[in-house]
Amino acid sequence: MAKKETKKSTPAKSAPKSDALNTKGKFYLGRVHDLKKSLTSTDPVLYDPADLTTHGVVFGMTGSGKTGLCISLLEEAALQGIPALMIDPKGDITNLLLHFPNLQPADFEPWINPDEAKRSGKDVQQAAADTAAMWSKGLADWGIDPERIQALADAAEYAVYTPGSDAGFPVSILASLQAPQEAWDEHREAIRERIASTATAILGLVGFTDVDPVKSREHILLANLFEQAWSKGKDLGLGELIRQVQNPPITKLGVLDLDQFFPPKERGALALRLNNILAAPSFQTWLEGTPLDIEKLLFTASGKPRHSVFLLSHLSDAERMFFITLLYSAVETWMRSQRGTGSLRALVYFDEIHGYLPPVKEPPSKAPMLRMLKQARAFGVGQLLATQNPVDVDYKALSNAGSWFIGKLQTDRDKERLLDGLEGAAPGGFKRSDYDKQISALDKRVFLLHNVHDKQPVIFYTRWAMNYLAGPLTRSQIPELNKLASATAGAPAKASKPSTSSKEEPNMTPTNSGPVSHRPIVPTGVQELFMPASLGLEAAAQASRRALPADAKRTGLVYHPALLAQAQVRILQRKYNLDFETQKAALVTDVPARALRWDDFEHEPVDERRLEGRPQDDEALYGELSGQLSDGAQLKLLERDFSDWVYRASEVQVWANDDLKVYAGPELTREEFAALCAQEAQAKRNDEVEKAKQKFDTQIKSLQKKLEKERRELTQDEQKVSQRNMEAMGTHLENIISLFGGRRRSLTTSLTKHRMSSEAKARVEDSKATITSLEKEMQEMGEQVQQAMETIDNRWDAVADKISQIPLAPARKDIYISTFGVVWLPSHLVNVGGREVEIPAYE
Repeated sequence: MAKKETKKSTPAKSAPKSDALNTKGKFYLGRVHDLKKSLTSTDPVLYDPADLTTHGVVFGMTGSGKTGLCISLLEEAALQGIPALMIDPKGDITNLLLHFPNLQPADFEPWINPDEAKRSGKDVQQAAADTAAMWSKGLADWGIDPERIQALADAAEYAVYTPGSDAGFPVSILASLQAPQEAWDEHREAIRERIASTATAILGLVGFTDVDPVKSREHILLANLFEQAWSKGKDLGLGELIRQVQNPPITKLGVLDLDQFFPPKERGALALRLNNILAAPSFQTWLEGTPLDIEKLLFTASGKPRHSVFLLSHLSDAERMFFITLLYSAVETWMRSQRGTGSLRALVYFDEIHGYLPPVKEPPSKAPMLRMLKQARAFGVGQLLATQNPVDVDYKALSNAGSWFIGKLQTDRDKERLLDGLEGAAPGGFKRSDYDKQISALDKRVFLLHNVHDKQPVIFYTRWAMNYLAGPLTRSQIPELNKLASATAGAPAKASKPSTSSKEEPNMTPTNSGPVSHRPIVPTGVQELFMPASLGLEAAAQASRRALPADAKRTGLVYHPALLAQAQVRILQRKYNLDFETQKAALVTDVPARALRWDDFEHEPVDERRLEGRPQDDEALYGELSGQLSDGAQLKLLERDFSDWVYRASEVQVWANDDLKVYAGPELTREEFAALCAQEAQAKRNDEVEKAKQKFDTQIKSLQKKLEKERRELTQDEQKVSQRNMEAMGTHLENIISLFGGRRRSLTTSLTKHRMSSEAKARVEDSKATITSLEKEMQEMGEQVQQAMETIDNRWDAVADKISQIPLAPARKDIYISTFGVVWLPSHLVNVGGREVEIPAYE
């Protein structure tokens, strides 16, 4: 928040001195200015540094005093112990190192432009004396004494870095290609944003402009390669990136095969463009010097703040875009690792954003800059962006800025475009006409400060810069400038491991030359993989049946090339209901020059998920890639030969039972298939038994009904016989009694009763005979059922035993070569009694 007081105004040219300057922890920017009276008061304009957490933007034409204001803002940040990173496309901000507490002409003399002195009719000594006097008076008029300049010199460590050049401190970009320290699963979205920016920056460096991350296959490939590595916590250097462009560790992009999406020949062309950059001698300075470690660029080891200037005036447009994108991505990554705060933790200053934050186009720099504008506030990281071109900037992005410093503009078009943007960014109560009049009346070094934390804008006259504003410095002046500031660059980037002499290789086939530190490049289009070094030294020695002496010492890792061929084989035969898959693999550690007998190198299939796309040790050594392994055309022929061998060697025996229509692949044993047949035969036997039972059940039920009927009739007949016998006996008694009584009964009645009794007895005998016959039939029927069941059982047991084998070969279209290429096999390098030996480190 800018603080001002109402006091008597005086012309800016004769601003009174101040005996003491108490900024109360604020930035001293200048004094309040009255536009109507063209007078500058003694009221200081103090700006709360916490307001820069909502970012600031500075507008002003050449000569408006924009650079002086920005230098003053950076001076105040240093005095408050706030570190800063400064992007300097033109060379003006290098002036931040030109602070001379003694204000002696000799201090200024080395930095006086001889041509300007000559045009003024002075020699360099006189110009230096006049400049020293002018600076002494100017500072005194603004209440700034030498003690404050000395405090500025002591407040921070200052240094100028020159990416791509050793004029200042060179900057290594290798750290920008290292895997982020954040966990992939927790920060996936943020890391993917960094990947997108990094891929776009790299492509811009080799001439790809206006890259669309969604449509550009080059961007999609690079982004996938970075994600493949970074998601596993692995770095991806430029050299390794070029190799992986040629031979990616992935087989598909989306649903398409890699070669269909991005053919090998065209990937080779991209790799060549990338390699041309890496191979250029001038690019080597990009790989040396201070790494883009933001923590170390902001603070010394003791915690003292740094003000690091990145001078880019010597770079091409593509190189500038490349570096700025990497720098912003590195700042964003560092920022996300910090705790939240409401104070200003660090400042990122960009001296000219024209072309880097445009309203329509999407250069690589725009995405990280926009994310920083939206998210950096929570982490206390402020951006201060400056431009002299208000027309071609993205005001939608700048609406995130809380402080607008507006100086004199060049054209009405500039003013109208700025007012459009400010109107969209300002809260309610913005009066365009008032701002229009005020901006139109601005003069040199007079600025309008629109701060969302203040109710009204402040018009102020900028104070005198404590640093000497010498103008843009040349590359030849940068070494002396860093020497003047006693600048230190911090720890340099780690150098590559040099080549070593030949090593003894007792467990490997000797090669024509010893291992080297640079990995040989496999032919274009040939798959390149790495067997993981999964065995530690002791486990590796045990697996190799070697005894390690007490003085054995592991010195590193060495990879030797081999040919790994692996195929997925599918045998599909619908007639036999067969869908069987198997694998065939061969590992050839010494590829012969003659015809290769694959049977001699057959190997257990390798779990392809374990294979890696890059070495485990970036400092590993490598054996020679020679013979057929270095010849892409020969490897293609070998791949076809391997496919033929797989076809011939993949015949399988199918288990078959044609009667049961049961078939199975070779994955089953005979016993398992016999059990399967027995199960099917049992099912079919059960079906036949059920049908037989239904047939016999009908006959048995019929017999049971007859038997039950006869038994009922027998009971009834036996009852009748008993009744007839009783009747006959009764009649007989009556006849006897009648004889004694003189009465005579009819003889016919007696004979009738006797006949009926005899008939009843005959029917009983018939029923018994019928029942006996039916019971015999039932017994015979049971015997028939038993015999039928035994017949069924015996027949199906015989069918279940009819097992045979049918040979089947795969169709050629069902053979898929999943892996064919160079696999690097790791071995531990071990020093034993002064000798280097190798012990295989893989399972």
